[in-house]
Amino acid sequence: MKFFSLASLILGLSSAATTYAAKSFSASNLYYAAGLTDSQQTTLLSGLQSAGVKVLRVWLDGQSGTVKGTPINNFNSLQGSDPNSWDDTVLNRLDNFMVKAHGYGIKLLISIHSYNALENNSDFYGKWYGTGGFYTDSNAINYFKARIAHVLAHKNPNNGKTWGQSSEYIFAFEAQNEAMHPQGNPTALASWQCTMAKSIKDNLNGNSNILVTTGGGAYLDNSLLDPYFSCSSLDVLAIHAYGTGDFATSKLQPYVTKAKNAGKKLIMQEWGACYTNAENHNCNGGSPLATGTRDSNIKQWAASIDAAGIPWFYWQILPNADPHWGWDYEVGINDVNWDALKAAGVAAGKADSAFDFSPYLL
Repeated sequence: MKFFSLASLILGLSSAATTYAAKSFSASNLYYAAGLTDSQQTTLLSGLQSAGVKVLRVWLDGQSGTVKGTPINNFNSLQGSDPNSWDDTVLNRLDNFMVKAHGYGIKLLISIHSYNALENNSDFYGKWYGTGGFYTDSNAINYFKARIAHVLAHKNPNNGKTWGQSSEYIFAFEAQNEAMHPQGNPTALASWQCTMAKSIKDNLNGNSNILVTTGGGAYLDNSLLDPYFSCSSLDVLAIHAYGTGDFATSKLQPYVTKAKNAGKKLIMQEWGACYTNAENHNCNGGSPLATGTRDSNIKQWAASIDAAGIPWFYWQILPNADPHWGWDYEVGINDVNWDALKAAGVAAGKADSAFDFSPYLL
């Protein structure tokens, strides 16, 4: 039998402790996931799994026709012309989708509403309150709290539990994608974010296994308003950024330090590499980049985000070839640039993270 001195045992334990580090992860967005057919779901989820993707962000706004080259099964928005016009089709579709995603090691991040719906007047919030009053009118605020309660109380027949209890399927909830995108009234926005985060927390009924996040902004700095760091109901602060300067490790690191000091986590919830030679933050027009150039951009920018210790969600991975419409950041599975994005996703899962998300992932 071999004996070890107390000093060597302590040294060994210390060494093990110092070598442990939380690992990062890659994720993606597909706002119309509720419209996918079963075969499209299989293509998407198997592809995401091969890229190491752990979370898929989805929305509850209606979609129809062909979206990003994907012919989908139409579904209405969760709410329509008035506060009582509920259509749970999108929730019912996602009930089954989240179970299937679980089989591929993927959880969902649920965006309960989108600023895009306000802009497009696609439900009563935009028609009644516009893109400003929605965040300040007391009736709008109460109607939206009811929406949050409705979503989190929705019962998934596959596990017999509400969404608010379904931490095996759901990574996080956010109140709204890119809330008050132009940020004409940041004070009101910050108040609204914290109010809605508290409403989500209240409707989680003590379940701390599902995170509460913001839905990002227009770029790095306005995704991370100062009051967000002191809002006790927010667990995660989400960054949306498409300008290449916002991908720089040196630009991200001060926010990582600020978040850690405040007890918050960060995610790069939206970012992408433009398919053309247009400015990356305004990916419209221009000529297609050489495949190798875009491949390099994807890998380089993903690595910069990895180096800051922040998990990232690509905008977007498609279950079909990218049709190269406007705002062209998408990458189709098994299409051009897929191997580069897949490699970047796998690399993210091996990178050290500044934040430990492991309790919330499969």
